[in-house]
Amino acid sequence: MKTSFYVENRRTFGNHMESGELAVFLSGEVLRKSADDDYPFYANRNFVYLTGIEQRDSVLMLYKEGERLVEKLFILAPDAFEERWNGARIKPDVAAEKSGMKDIAYFDEWQPYLAEMVRKNRIRTIYLDIDHKEGRRNFNGADWMQKYIETGYPWMKLKNALPILKKMRLIKKPCEIEALEQAERITKAGIVAMMEHSRPEMYEYQYKAEYDYALAQYGVLEPGFSSIISAGKNNFCIHYDSYRGQAKDGDLVLNDVGVRWDYLVTDVSRAWPCNGKYTERQKLLYECAYQTSQYMFGVLKPGLPMMDVDQMIKEYNFRQLREAGVCKAFDEIGTYMWHGGAHHIGFDVHDMVSARDAMTAAGMVFCVDVGIYHEEWGIGFRLEDNCLITEDGCRNLSEDIPRTVEEIEEIMR
Repeated sequence: MKTSFYVENRRTFGNHMESGELAVFLSGEVLRKSADDDYPFYANRNFVYLTGIEQRDSVLMLYKEGERLVEKLFILAPDAFEERWNGARIKPDVAAEKSGMKDIAYFDEWQPYLAEMVRKNRIRTIYLDIDHKEGRRNFNGADWMQKYIETGYPWMKLKNALPILKKMRLIKKPCEIEALEQAERITKAGIVAMMEHSRPEMYEYQYKAEYDYALAQYGVLEPGFSSIISAGKNNFCIHYDSYRGQAKDGDLVLNDVGVRWDYLVTDVSRAWPCNGKYTERQKLLYECAYQTSQYMFGVLKPGLPMMDVDQMIKEYNFRQLREAGVCKAFDEIGTYMWHGGAHHIGFDVHDMVSARDAMTAAGMVFCVDVGIYHEEWGIGFRLEDNCLITEDGCRNLSEDIPRTVEEIEEIMR
C-alpha cells in the first residue's frame, strides 16, 4: 500500500474523535512457543491498517487537539545483539516513510510520553481496540494496555476503537480492490496447480506442497491463512488442518485457501474428484452449489441486509437440493448445510465479523460460500467465491478460478 493509504486511515479515525481524546494502538507481542523458541510474529491488523508497520512492540498514539490530529509512533530502538540474532529492526526514517508520520520515537519512551500527554492536556478519554471474541484472550496488547491504564489512571474513561475501525475496514478502497485482484490471480495459480497434479492415492500434504510451491513463484511465502486441504471423509471437518489423509480413487478433494497480497486476503473454495471425473452423485450436488452461487451473483447489490444474504443462500440451495431429490422440507436443510454462506474478507480472512448486521454497500467484499455435506453419500464440499459489491450490482473477483464441472474436468484431463 502507498503511504497515503495509512495517512488517510488515521485521518478518518481522527475525524471520529472529539477534541481532547487520545487513541492508543499496539502492534502486539511475540508469543513464546517453548524453551527459547517463539511463534512467528503476526502484527495486530488494526495497527497495520493505520501505520503499515508490522514490527513487534510498536505503539501508535493519536491525540485530537481541536481540529488537528497529533500523531506519534514508537518503535523498537536499535540493538546490535538482538538484530544479529533476529534480524534488522525498522529504522525511524523507514518507519516515517512507510507510515507517513514525522514524529517517530523509541518504544521505551511511550510510557513517559503518555503520562505527560495526560497531565498536560488533562486527558479523560482513551481509545483502545479491545477485541474479545468468544471470551478468548487476544495478543494485540490491548488487554495489557487496558489494565495498565485502569491501574495507572483509574479516572480514565476507556472507549473501544473497534466499532469505528469496523466501519472503516468494511468498505474497501480502490487500492485494496487492486490488491485483492492480484491475490486472486495467485490463488488461481495455486488451485490450478493442485488440480493439474491431482491423482488417486495422493496425500493431502502433497496437494498442500503443490499449492505452497505455486504461491512461492510469486514471492508469497505463506498462504493468507491456514490452508484447508482435505479428501474424502476429511471434508466433513470444516476447519481441517491435518494434511495426513490420502485421496482414494473416486474421492473429492476440497480446498479452502487464500493468498495475502499487500495485506489483503482472498478466501476461495473448490472441490474436484482426485481422478479427474465427477461421479453422478458428486456432479448432482456440485451443480446444486454452483447454481446457488450463480443465482447469488445475479441478485447481490447495494442495499441488502447482510443477514439476509445467508438466508438467501440457504433458501435457494434448498430449492436446488429439493429438485435433485435430496432434501424434501426446508427444516431438513441443516442436515446438508453446516455453516453460514457469507463473511467479509479484507485485512483478515474473517474481516470484522460483526459487520454481518450491516447493509450491503458498494466497496464491500465478502464470500459467497455454498457448502453441501451429504454424509450418507460420503460427499462433502463447498464452493466459495469472493464478491465485490459495485454501484449497481456485484462482481465475482474469483470467477477466473475454474468453478464449473466442465472447466475443472478439462484442466484435469
